Amino acid sequence: MDYSQLKNKRVLITGGLGFIGSSIAHKCVELGAQVTLLDGCLEPYGWNPYNIHEIRDQVRFIKGDVRDRSVLESTVPDHDIIFHMAAQVGREISMEDPILDVEANCHGMIHLLEVCRNLSPCPKILYAGSRGQIGEPITLPVDESHPENPTDIYGINKMAAERYLMLYGKVYDMPVVSLRLNNVYGPRCQMHAGFYGILNWFMSNAMTEIPITVYGEGSQTRDYVYIDDVVEAFLRAAISPVANQEVFFVGSGVETIFLDMVKEIVRAVGKGEITYIPFPESREKIDIKRFVVSTAKIQNTLGWTAKTNLREGIEATARYYKDCLKHYLEPKTSPSDG
Repeated sequence: MDYSQLKNKRVLITGGLGFIGSSIAHKCVELGAQVTLLDGCLEPYGWNPYNIHEIRDQVRFIKGDVRDRSVLESTVPDHDIIFHMAAQVGREISMEDPILDVEANCHGMIHLLEVCRNLSPCPKILYAGSRGQIGEPITLPVDESHPENPTDIYGINKMAAERYLMLYGKVYDMPVVSLRLNNVYGPRCQMHAGFYGILNWFMSNAMTEIPITVYGEGSQTRDYVYIDDVVEAFLRAAISPVANQEVFFVGSGVETIFLDMVKEIVRAVGKGEITYIPFPESREKIDIKRFVVSTAKIQNTLGWTAKTNLREGIEATARYYKDCLKHYLEPKTSPSDG
């Protein structure tokens, strides 16, 4: 894929110190884009200054929260492309604190859209949607026409934010795209909590000799997709006009049993104890039993397909954290603006 048109593009990444945002930043810098990162540096999420330590002098960082309209009004103008990654990402957190989830996932989107629709030209907005918008699938594999019936507050608000995005795109003729992400894993994901990024959390447990806890028999299934493949999907969507006002699922298209994923982690790390406990009642009520997506639409429209299989991706992730795990377990200090 020819990404030369990204050279000198002015790119804004919300949630830019996080897992996916920082990974997009690395690639954009490599391609010659002018990159600004906006991040609220909120706990207990995955922002980490180490995620950009190699490119810190090649990007501009602004500490700011997307829930603050004034921050967006001073940051968004003069950008060509916006990767909107900032979000509340914990499913259980959304059930415990639904107001926070609404503010981060819905109000943040509305603020961004309102600022952008008054700009000329309007920057292209690429949004990180979620498989959580679907809920328990009726049919597999799940495609973009599947009904949305979320099982938690997070899924509902991600669905609502996507609909705001598509509405603004249609009514105000704004270039917008939603990529509904599956279980993304790989280097730069947070390792200190299990409420999201479970594969990386389990890898951290294995490396630090903490038992890996599996609910039930571990028979539920997921679609795991490696971060480099996800970054490529976002970049293809960013430079492709045919993606405008479209929704795409981004996944491997491979249905993996949860326990098989855990065993791959233990194999790659070379150690790890697996323990089994019953599902907590609060988690069982929102858990999805089976999930895998069809990537036919994004493959046919943008020529994208996942290249990294689960074993290769887990091995690459293990190599990354064997060298720098301490940077993902120690307390963080946000970088200064500039």
